[in-house]
Amino acid sequence: MKTVGYYNGTVAPVDELTVPASDRAVYFGDGVYEAAFARNGIIFALEEHLNRFFNSCRLLRIEPVQTKEELKALFYDLAARFDGDAYSLYWQLSRGSAPRGHAFPDGAAPNLLVMIRPKEVADPRDKRFSLLSVEDRRYTLCHIKTINLIPNILANQAAREAGCDEAVFVRDGFVTEGSHSNIAILKNGVFQTAPLSDKILPGITRMHYIAICRELHVPVIEAPFTLEQAYEADEIMVMASSVHGTAADFLNGRPVGGKAPDLYAALAGAYRQKFLRETEKKA
Repeated sequence: MKTVGYYNGTVAPVDELTVPASDRAVYFGDGVYEAAFARNGIIFALEEHLNRFFNSCRLLRIEPVQTKEELKALFYDLAARFDGDAYSLYWQLSRGSAPRGHAFPDGAAPNLLVMIRPKEVADPRDKRFSLLSVEDRRYTLCHIKTINLIPNILANQAAREAGCDEAVFVRDGFVTEGSHSNIAILKNGVFQTAPLSDKILPGITRMHYIAICRELHVPVIEAPFTLEQAYEADEIMVMASSVHGTAADFLNGRPVGGKAPDLYAALAGAYRQKFLRETEKKA
């Protein structure tokens, strides 16, 4: 198949797959999701994505039917039907299907949706982003990877209409994260990113970069920073599974970054090597 879709045991090309209107994902966005990427048929950082997925389920009080090992086996079984080795893997679990009502439905089993589409993740050093800051008007459950993402969608659309690649949320004067990424700055040889809280998603790529910084003896500060600090930073980094750690050239139309090219290249290069190493075909 050129794409592979799965819903509660039914397998079909993604565009042919159907979901019942009574799925609470349809009318409430009542569910959680994850997205990962594969190269050579090997899903990168799958264990970390599964850990976050199960934590999101716990926080939303959704009980997964499958174990981690069963989900891994399912994902690779579906991937075996895909015509290619580089793909994006998306999955979501909703609370179940039931007549519309805000309270949890009695006896509803969770619904699992999985989608596999062709996708290659480029080297983050191949492109630099343009960013747009927007007011962070989201609630305080941003640490849960829920499928209910309206503020993120509106922010990303604003960025797109401004000719930018990503929106940067600012709450109470401080940068929190991007519309679908975490944000970090490099300044005077230090890697700084917002601390984990209910205001940001605990990003897998963010976690990896912090580990890489420590391996390379680059100081790490997990502390809030302002938009003005971002303007004055040596580099601004956009961190997500889909873009790894891409640097920015512009923020709100102002030139930014480009002042620590060697440090940025070392960090982004180390991340790229990690991705290539962990998705290398086994002999």
